[in-house]
Amino acid sequence: MVSQERPLSPHLQVYRWQITMTMSILHRVTGVGLGLGALLMTYWFVAIASGPDDFADAQDLIGSWLGRLVLFGFTISLVFHFCNGIRHLFWDTGRGFDLPTMRASGWTVAVMTVLGSIAIWVAGYALRGGL
Repeated sequence: MVSQERPLSPHLQVYRWQITMTMSILHRVTGVGLGLGALLMTYWFVAIASGPDDFADAQDLIGSWLGRLVLFGFTISLVFHFCNGIRHLFWDTGRGFDLPTMRASGWTVAVMTVLGSIAIWVAGYALRGGL
């Protein structure tokens, strides 16, 4: 039996990078980020239940520059995953599969992620009296 030479599967180097590829990868990454953020929120809730000393320690950690950076990343993950999830809901109805709409919806998700994340943090600081 003679074996035929079969073509190799295309590799990422063959494809031109597209917004849809980026959004798909980021959707998975932000899903993992949301899972890790949920662990951080669980730590914070357990600290609340554990008493004032543990809560003060948790607040110091989360209120540090590193903690705020992690919280900002969590906010970006949450807003992106939400916006991209809405995009997927439209796809589930069979809408938005033509290339111009796919590109436009991808860029809309990216812009809304930035604007939404900034708006949440500005509102949070304004309500806190920080602005």
